[in-house]
Amino acid sequence: MKTVILLPKEDIVQIRFPKEDVLNNPIEVKSRENDLERARTLGNLEHIKVKISFMDFNMNQYEVETTIWALTDESVCLKGHLFLPKRAVLSLRY
Repeated sequence: MKTVILLPKEDIVQIRFPKEDVLNNPIEVKSRENDLERARTLGNLEHIKVKISFMDFNMNQYEVETTIWALTDESVCLKGHLFLPKRAVLSLRY
């Protein structure tokens, strides 16, 4: 079992992210996209934080709790103008 490293959102800038998507199943990728859209809506309307699990370049697993403010085709924009590549995101919890 891998250890999950809890990370303050401000430390995301120090992380090297994987070049390839951490999810290889198209159904999981679509589910992640739907979860990100829902989290963005909840963040903007209700100011609800989510826990985002993601991987770094060395496949270490991290978790950060924050508000998702916006999404681009490639990135998740977090509160504080921080960006997380979608390809690194494993899952979201509310």
